[in-house]
Amino acid sequence: MTTAGDHPLDTPIEGLLATPTSRLPYQHDVLLRSYVLERPQGNLVVYNSPGVSESAAAILALGAPARLLVNHGHESMYGQPDLDVPIWVHRDDRSELAASLDVAGTFDGPGMIDDDLEVVPTPGHTAGTTSYLWDNGTHRFLFTGDFIWIEDGEWKAVVLSSGLRRDYLDSLALVRELDFDVLVPWGTTEGDPPYGLVPNPAQRHDRIDAIIDRVEAGGDR
Repeated sequence: MTTAGDHPLDTPIEGLLATPTSRLPYQHDVLLRSYVLERPQGNLVVYNSPGVSESAAAILALGAPARLLVNHGHESMYGQPDLDVPIWVHRDDRSELAASLDVAGTFDGPGMIDDDLEVVPTPGHTAGTTSYLWDNGTHRFLFTGDFIWIEDGEWKAVVLSSGLRRDYLDSLALVRELDFDVLVPWGTTEGDPPYGLVPNPAQRHDRIDAIIDRVEAGGDR
């Protein structure tokens, strides 16, 4: 029987470790996960969720992580994880996150963490929403948080502010041209796998074009 902090990590796809799921409080059919990226340069955790605390022992057994990378400020709803790890977020979402978490550092634009992880600002869901593109030598994982998530097998947006709609469209156009083969959002609807495979650029374009069309037409998804 596992106790708090002792839950094992899952391997939903080769090269990626996932914490146990948590249900989104206001949409119970949505399951959230955090992810551990095993890297020679130092492991990273992506997304804040209760699973980070639930799997703290398993995460530490792999080596103390160098950073926890937050996609957007709404991840503050789960508070400080029970894990000693520096937390990073885009500066435009820092104030919201800092209300509940200790923020160690901020991003203010695109950049690299070592030579394998690209920081990609994708404002639209919030002003500071930031995606992360990780190349582990086998896959190129794009972590999009709530900027692009998976609902009943379909890639969806979450537009919360009409004032950020233009930013959202610009970010979608940017991500459309990124080279990635696995989409890893923060949450997916129950029954969906926690990731979306991208077998070729044409499918990536088709899926993101469908989101762009809905957002341009005034939709929020």
